[in-house]
Amino acid sequence: MQENKLKRMKELIELLDKASRAYYQAAREIMSDHEYDALYDELTGLEQETGVTLAGSPTQKVGYQVLSALPKVQHEKPMLSLDKTKSREALQEWLGSHEGILSWKLDGLTVVLTYENGELSQAVTRGNGEVGEQITENARTFLGVPLHIPYKGRLVVRGEAVISYKDFEEINSKLPPEEQYKNPRNLCSGSVRQLNSEITASRRVHFLVYTLVAQDGGLADQYKSEQMKALAQLGFDVVEWALVDQGNILNQIETFAGQIADQQYPSDGLVLTFDDIEYSVSLGRTAKFPKDSMAFKWQDETAQTVVRSVEWQTSRTGLINPVAIFDPVELEGTTVQRASVHNLSIIEELKLGIGDRLKVYKANMIIPQISENLTGSGTLEIPKVCPRCGAATEVVQNHEAKVLTCSNPACPAKLHRAFVHFTSRGAMNIEGVSEASLDRFIEAEFLKEYSDLYTLHTHREEICKMEGFGEKSADKLLSAIEASRTTQGYRLIAALGIPGVGAANAKLLVNHFDGDIAKIMDAKADEIAAIDGFGGISAGNLQAFFENEENRRVTLHLLEHLHIVREETTVTSSLAEKTIVITGSLNHFENRDALAAEIEKRGGKVSGSVSAKTAYLVNNDINSTSGKNKKAKSLGIPIISEDELLSMF
Repeated sequence: MQENKLKRMKELIELLDKASRAYYQAAREIMSDHEYDALYDELTGLEQETGVTLAGSPTQKVGYQVLSALPKVQHEKPMLSLDKTKSREALQEWLGSHEGILSWKLDGLTVVLTYENGELSQAVTRGNGEVGEQITENARTFLGVPLHIPYKGRLVVRGEAVISYKDFEEINSKLPPEEQYKNPRNLCSGSVRQLNSEITASRRVHFLVYTLVAQDGGLADQYKSEQMKALAQLGFDVVEWALVDQGNILNQIETFAGQIADQQYPSDGLVLTFDDIEYSVSLGRTAKFPKDSMAFKWQDETAQTVVRSVEWQTSRTGLINPVAIFDPVELEGTTVQRASVHNLSIIEELKLGIGDRLKVYKANMIIPQISENLTGSGTLEIPKVCPRCGAATEVVQNHEAKVLTCSNPACPAKLHRAFVHFTSRGAMNIEGVSEASLDRFIEAEFLKEYSDLYTLHTHREEICKMEGFGEKSADKLLSAIEASRTTQGYRLIAALGIPGVGAANAKLLVNHFDGDIAKIMDAKADEIAAIDGFGGISAGNLQAFFENEENRRVTLHLLEHLHIVREETTVTSSLAEKTIVITGSLNHFENRDALAAEIEKRGGKVSGSVSAKTAYLVNNDINSTSGKNKKAKSLGIPIISEDELLSMF
């Protein structure tokens, strides 16, 4: 069945994407070339069978585009707001004797997609409902958007671009406090409207269709429920929906309510629309609302309580978050006595103070929130020092609000995250260093900056006495740290935690600057961006990182404790500056990394994917029908055996 094939395609894209990210960003393999090629070939076959090519498919080479502005586009039909109710019975009465479609009202950014002859031709945001912004190149990177569909007429669909709670937390955690987003919707809006589609691609925006706007015919034109099924068959991800009537709508609302806690995407209610298309069209619209749809907002249960204290919690990004503690109240069947106040701007808006009487509720029946301060004393004192380390706090204005941050770069809350990355396999690769151990060392003030790892042996006696350590385990850990003193330059660069500069980019840097770390630290963004395979955003991040005086000091101090190995390169004329891709099983080398190292020693470059810049594809099975072989043949790139490559050394 088409649905099963589309489901398998999504699974394959996720598997292949995970393997690529592990290899290129973390310098590790989670599957062999043979396994990767087999999955790639399976995906290629399914794309041919279904006529659908999904965004994010590794069979498609995405060319990112940078714009100076987003073009304005007039909508063919005005996009109106929906009339609303919080009464379940009112929604039931509105439906009457008709059947309807009940679905999630997702809280993201509305986008309209247009397909011409099976190809995505345009994507436009809602804007003011009359005029939106064209974001076609960004939409090509959305999850759930097919780039090619088997329907060859003109097709227009409307849906919601959203970012999951999980991705929101992950993306926000990597941003400095002044750049963090308040909620997933704000992050999604900023991601969808980027001028650089590479940024949009990194944000994992998901697109879910909720209606078919226009078609040339032949794709179900009597019932919307049939249209939703047809759109799913074409490869679209459609919003979760259910067919309801007056008899089952109340039970179905309760079913949706029971799923709220596990809902991965932000939602602010439900939408009910009539299933019969002809009847819907006959209703027309008012000046503000379409008459065939109604939004349902969850009825928030509220309670009054009294603020007893405010806890200030320092996050791993250095942001100090206020949490109001109040007398316990019952909301939506659970006891609630704390709610995040988010930032200083909200504290000022609420005029918050200890002893104030508040109205509290659960937003979307999940997250405790303060709806109103009935007292408004405005007497809450903002802490002058960080609750975690005692350093002075700073008030920072970000894009939307004032936030409180810790001024101490060595704050334990910040240090934990930095050291976990520094010691990881894709960075300095120090084996046996657990997060729990790092926490103990940071709390004991053994670790304040990276170089302190290499003086940790001076605390051996104290470490041996720590819980979970004995002499053997302490010595094993210290030996692993000692062994990491001799390292390659790319590991050092990758370990510093510069946004967008992982092991793969670090290798490009070190090769380009001939292993000279000082030159890398002084390099300008335009020079770095000119390196083949290096992105402009990452180049800017690198320059900004080393222009920071504290970052330079920490890096230079660290270099005093390390011995950077600069591998000698024997340039072979036939390989110099040539880009080579390796695939399949090997006969003379333990793995692909070992062969790649030999190629790089001889002045060559190694890539994981075949492109027009590839000089040779190395594959001992030259007649293989793998995706890489097919692409190499289509581009006229020579496919050579391992022995033929060795003859060039």
